Amino acid sequence: MMWVSNCNVFPKQRLMTASIFAGLLLADTVLAQGGAEKVRLPEIVVTPTRSQREMADIPFMCDSIKGAEICLGKASRTTPEALRELPSVMIQKTAHGQGSPFLRGFTGFRTLFLVDGIRLNNSVFRDGPNQYWNTVDPFSISRLEVLRGPASVLFGSDAIGGAVNAISRAGRDSRSGRILPSRLYYRFSTAERSHILRGDANTRLGKAGAFHVGLTLKRFGDLRSGAGRQPKTGYDEGDVDLRADFDLSSGWNITIGHQTVVQNDSWRTHKTIFARSYHGTTVGNERKRVLDQRRNFTYVRLLADDFGGPVDQLEFVLSHHRQEEDRFRVKSNYSSDRQGVDVDTLGLSMQALKHAWGEWTCGVEYYHDSVDSYSHKYSSGGQLKSCGIQGPVGDDSTYDTLGLYIQNTVDSERLQVISGARYNRCEADVGHFQDPVSGTSDSLHEDWDAVVGSLRLMYRLLPQDRVNVFAGVSQGFRAPNLSDLTRFDTARTDEIETPSPGVDPEHYLACEAGIKAEAGAAAFQLAYFHTLIRDMIIRVPTGRIIDGSKEVTKKNAGDGFVHGVELETRWTISSSWRVWGNLTWMEGEVDSFPTSDPIKKREPMSRIMPSTVNLTTRYQPSNRWWVEASVTAADKQDRLSTRDKADTQRIPPGGTPGYAVVSLRSGCKLSSHLTLTAVLDNVTDRNYRIHGSGVNEPGRNFILVAEYKF
Repeated sequence: MMWVSNCNVFPKQRLMTASIFAGLLLADTVLAQGGAEKVRLPEIVVTPTRSQREMADIPFMCDSIKGAEICLGKASRTTPEALRELPSVMIQKTAHGQGSPFLRGFTGFRTLFLVDGIRLNNSVFRDGPNQYWNTVDPFSISRLEVLRGPASVLFGSDAIGGAVNAISRAGRDSRSGRILPSRLYYRFSTAERSHILRGDANTRLGKAGAFHVGLTLKRFGDLRSGAGRQPKTGYDEGDVDLRADFDLSSGWNITIGHQTVVQNDSWRTHKTIFARSYHGTTVGNERKRVLDQRRNFTYVRLLADDFGGPVDQLEFVLSHHRQEEDRFRVKSNYSSDRQGVDVDTLGLSMQALKHAWGEWTCGVEYYHDSVDSYSHKYSSGGQLKSCGIQGPVGDDSTYDTLGLYIQNTVDSERLQVISGARYNRCEADVGHFQDPVSGTSDSLHEDWDAVVGSLRLMYRLLPQDRVNVFAGVSQGFRAPNLSDLTRFDTARTDEIETPSPGVDPEHYLACEAGIKAEAGAAAFQLAYFHTLIRDMIIRVPTGRIIDGSKEVTKKNAGDGFVHGVELETRWTISSSWRVWGNLTWMEGEVDSFPTSDPIKKREPMSRIMPSTVNLTTRYQPSNRWWVEASVTAADKQDRLSTRDKADTQRIPPGGTPGYAVVSLRSGCKLSSHLTLTAVLDNVTDRNYRIHGSGVNEPGRNFILVAEYKF
C-alpha cells in the first residue's frame, strides 16, 4: 500500500489557509506569547481516501493524533492507550502488556492496523482481543490516523470496525523539508513503577535526504490499581526504528524504513493464581502464563509524485514483516507446555493516482504469509514429553491475499462523491493441523473471492460557515484466516478452541450519516452508524471436554447488527479557555448458540462498549504553559452474551461496573529545548476495569515526562 507517502509530499497547489474542525486534538490554533491567535494549516489525513484530504471535508468519521499529543499531551504508555479518549473506541486489556482496541464494537482480526500504510494484520490474528497492537511503539509514531467503520474497499479483509494507520517518525519535516531536531525523552509513572527512555537522532542524508534513528527502552513494574498492587503484571520492552528518505535526481523519492520490537515476560495474570478478584471475578489456577513478542518490519517505497506520464502519481512498495510469539504455561499440577508461532509476511503493492473527471486512485496489493507453528509438552519435572502436530494454528502453512481496487472522487463546489470497488482473493494452504476428534494430522486447501463496493456523499450545506452533511454505505468482508480454520488453543475462561475447516467469509453492510460543522468558536461532528452483520464466524460449544476445558468450534452462524451514535464537540470560550469532548452510545445483537444444542438465539453482542463520555477543559494563557482537567465516565455494562457470562475471570457476575475517572494534566515549556509534562491520573484512586479486561486500570498515578530537543 502506497498512499502513506502523501504524508510527506504536499503539492503547492494544495496549500490551504482556512481553519479546520479540530475535534479533540486542538489542531486548529496555538496561542502566541502575547495572546494573539496563530492559525495552523488544516489537518490533513490520507488514510480514509488514500490521498491527501482535509479532515473536515471528507464524508468519514476519523481522527488524527499527533506524536506530540501522544507522548507529551496525554503521556500515553502504549499505542492502544493513545486511542482511549476517542469516540466508539474501547481499550480492552487482557494484560498490562497487551491492549486491543474495540472500534465500533469489533476488535481482533475485525479491525485493521497499518504501519506506514502496510498491514500489521496477518493470517494468525485471532478472534477477540489480542496483543499485536501493543507491539507498535508509540514513541516511534509521528501521527495516528483513525478511520471508524468498514473500509474493505481500500484496505481489504479485516477492516470492519475500522482502520488505524501509524505513520512513523522521519528525519525531516514533511512540509518544509527541514531536518527535525534530535531529542531525549523520559517518562516516569508511580502506579506502573515504570521508566521509559527514548532517544531520537535526525541528520541530513547527502544533499537531498534525511535519516532518522530511534531507540526506546521500557521497564514496567507491577501495576497498582485502586485496590492495591496486581502481582505479575510488569514486563520489559525494547524498540528500535529507522527511516531514511531521499529525493532522487530522476524525480523519484525513496523511503526505507525498519522497526524492531522485543517484549519479554508479559504475564496473562487473570489465568493464574496471582490474579486479584474484581467484583466477584474468579481467579485462575495456572501457576504461570507468560508471553514473549518479537516483531521485525522493513519496507522500501518508491514514489514519483509528478510522474509526467499517463498517471499523475505512481508508487511501489516492497515490505517484509516477521512476527513471533511464544507462550509458556505452567499448569496447576506443575506440568508445563510451550507453544508459539512465527509468521513471515512478504508484501508487494502498486498504486497510481490520476486527475481526470475527478480524482482516480487504483492499485494492486499482494501479501504472502509463511507460518511455522509449534507446541511442546513437559512433565512436572521439566522433561520433554511430546511435540504437538501444531501450535496455536496449523503448522507449515501459507496464506495469500491479492487485492485490486479503484476509487473515484468527484468534488464540486457543493457536492463531493466518493465511489469505489475492490476485488479480493484469499488462499490458505495448511500443511499440518490436528483433527480434534481423531487426534491425527490433516491438511487443507481453501480459497475465497469477494467483490465489495462503497459510496460516500458530502453536501456543503453552508460552505462559508463550514457546515457539511454526509452519508455513506459500505460493504465489508473478512475472509477466514488460519486462526478461524485451524486454531487449537485456549479461548475464554475454561474454553479451548479447536480447528474449524470449511467456514466461509463474513459479510457486512454499514450505513452512516452525520454532520460536521464549525461556526466561529464552536465546532462539532455527529454521526449515526448501523452495521448489518451476516455470516459472522462465531464460537459454538460442542459439549466435549478437552484437557479439562470446554471445547468450542466455529460456524458462520452470527447474523445481527451493531449501531450507535458518536458526538464530538469543541468550544473556544476565550483566548485562554477551551473545552472539548465526545459521547458514545452503542448497542449490538448477534445470533449465537448458547449451548451445545443446535438452537440459535439472538443475544447482545460480546463485549460491547458501554455508553461513555469524555470531557476536557484546558486553560492556556500562553504557548509556554497549559493546564487541563479531564473526566471519563462509562456506564455499567450488563448487556452480556452467554460467552460474556462464562468469561468469569474477566467479566464480573452481572456485568462490569461503571466508573468516572478524573485526571489533571499540565505542561510547561521551560526553554526552546526543554518541555515538561506532569499528569495526575485517576485523582480519586478509583478501582475500575475496562469492560472485558483481565487487569484493572491504574489507581492514583503520577506521571512525569521530560523532553529535551537539540
